[in-house]
Amino acid sequence: MKENEKKRIEKKEQDNIMLVRVLGKDIRGNVKLDSALTKIKGISWAFSNAICKILGVDKNKRIQDFDKKELEKIEVFIKNPNVLGFLKNRQKDFNSGEDWHISGADLKLKTEFDVKRLRKIRSYRGARHSVGLPVRGQRTKSHFRRNRKPSVASTKKGKIK
Repeated sequence: MKENEKKRIEKKEQDNIMLVRVLGKDIRGNVKLDSALTKIKGISWAFSNAICKILGVDKNKRIQDFDKKELEKIEVFIKNPNVLGFLKNRQKDFNSGEDWHISGADLKLKTEFDVKRLRKIRSYRGARHSVGLPVRGQRTKSHFRRNRKPSVASTKKGKIK
């Protein structure tokens, strides 16, 4: 009976959790700010820590405890960050040559366009992307075998399951 009481208590604690939407991403409200920001695509732990330091926000505070003005302030900073170049995720952009930081759906679009450009100019990296093989020189003898027939060692008596 004590286990049932514990389960009830845990469920009551979870009822107070709310979702917070930051840059088009729903984040659980009971997560601390530095961890919550890393859930957004394009934001690393280092960048999240830099956001907290520059804006003077407590990174151990739960994200559901922030009001709308503070969240807007964080969103505006993420869209146009004033940080050092090595923290940005798009250094020396191909078209402009500037350092940018892109996050969310824009990052996904940019990477897709980059891969399409590499395929179009028929570079080595583009060819590897199109075949689905590793691009950065990793070994392929024992890895990247997801689309192959099962090996003899993994089957029973050499028969395919």
